[in-house]
Amino acid sequence: MDKLVAPFVVPGYEPGPDGTAKSIEERAEILRNIKQMRWVQEGMESPVAKATLSGVMAPRFDNMSTYNKSKIIFKDMGKGMWKSGAGFGKVGALYAGTECIVEGYRAKSDIWNSIYAGAISGSVLARNSGVKAMVFGGAGFAAFSAAIDLYMRWESPDEDA
Repeated sequence: MDKLVAPFVVPGYEPGPDGTAKSIEERAEILRNIKQMRWVQEGMESPVAKATLSGVMAPRFDNMSTYNKSKIIFKDMGKGMWKSGAGFGKVGALYAGTECIVEGYRAKSDIWNSIYAGAISGSVLARNSGVKAMVFGGAGFAAFSAAIDLYMRWESPDEDA
């Protein structure tokens, strides 16, 4: 069991490529670099730095007409919407194709087709993240697919009767 646990090594004290310990100077240099990285990160996350960057970036739009500002903003929004739409389209095509194949294989039209298709699609979408992610992705997508399918099959009471 202990072989599966990653060793905890304090930054700056990890052994070198040949297994020997680093010198005191090398450790001090590593710790200085870590401290500088933390300062920069904390500085960039501070509200003062964000406000300053906003002030530096804002003059880019100052001497532009409203039409040109709108053109730039809408072009950027369009690129983002296109990427999101393409992603949703791929997921939808994967799910619909899988559900069609499952329904054809089972020769039935019921809730289980949605569940199987959701499980397969969720697993395929999470395939690059490992087995655990595939299991949870498949289960989550299957549950979501079942909920949507149940809602779509729900018959509302007839109001005319």
